[in-house]
Formats: sequence, C-alpha cells, structure tokens
Amino acid sequence: MTRQDFISRLRAGLRGLAPPAIEEIVADYETHFAEAQAAGRGEVEVAAALGDPDRVARELRAEAGLRRWEAERNPSAAANAVWAVLGLGAIDLLVLLPIVLWIGGTLLGLFIAAGALVVVGAVMMVAGPVVVHGAPVMALVLAGLGLIAAATSLGCIATIVSIGCTNGLVWYGRLHMRLLKPALEPQGAV
Repeated sequence: MTRQDFISRLRAGLRGLAPPAIEEIVADYETHFAEAQAAGRGEVEVAAALGDPDRVARELRAEAGLRRWEAERNPSAAANAVWAVLGLGAIDLLVLLPIVLWIGGTLLGLFIAAGALVVVGAVMMVAGPVVVHGAPVMALVLAGLGLIAAATSLGCIATIVSIGCTNGLVWYGRLHMRLLKPALEPQGAV
C-alpha cells in the first residue's frame, strides 16, 4: 500500500470527527511517512509497519469518543462513546450489543416511567380535587406530590445508572484497546 492509499483510507475512516482533529491525525501520519522516507524506508514498508488504516481509524475514533465523554458528560457524548467502543470489533459487537440494548431499553423504560409519574402526579395535584368529588383535597394534593417525588427519585437513579454504565463501557473500551494494541502492532513498527 502506498502513502497516498494509506492516508486516503485513514481519512475516510476518520470521517465524522471534527475536521481539525482529522487534519491533526493525518499530519501525524504524514510525518511518520516523511521521517521514514528520510531514513531510507519505502512507502510500502512504512504503511505495512503502521498497520491497517481502517483499524487505526476505528481506534482513533473510539479514543476521541471516550475523550469527548470524559470532557462533556452529556447524552450525545455518551452515545458517541458507546458506539465508538462498540465499533472496535465485530466480536465485541456481537457480545456487547445485546447487553447494551437490554440495559439501554431498561433505562429508557425507567425514564419514560418517571416522566409518566410526573404527569400523573401533576394531574392528580391540580385536577384531582376538581374531578374526584368528596375526596379530601389535601390527600389528593399530597398523593400527587408523592408521585412527583417518586418520579424524581426514579429519574435520578436511572441517570446515575446510565452514567455508571457509560463509564463501565468506557473502561472496557480502554482495557480492550490496551490488551489488543500489542497484538495489532506489527514487529518493528515506526
């Protein structure tokens, strides 16, 4: 594989990252080629030593997703981190995807239940005394307030579990990359 082939495949694999980040990564790999060429090594030899550009791009995208999660801690960054880690390998995808989908579905259900409890509690507090004749007003207001408090607690617990699961997946991704890195780097790499 030539220098141009390697760089174009790397650039294609990095699509979706911020353009300045792509340019910085590509510049680093261009430097590898330039330094190796100055040392008398050929493009094909350097490209082989650097490894598969598609795999390199997946690892770099995963690392960028993990760094974004650590910096931003928002749902978008969490989703990017999850998909970046899942994108590292097909075997991991087959193992982790059902687990992540099950946990994600459960958490989504908890968030929906919390939202429904807030609505029911609010309706009970506001409309309950008007609709239910003969019921103690204070009991309906307090029951509605209790439902809203339960919904808030459920939402907080689901958020804490979501953050914990995302952190666990980030930890797994970093561990995965550390374990696979020696096996993926060819002997005598640049």
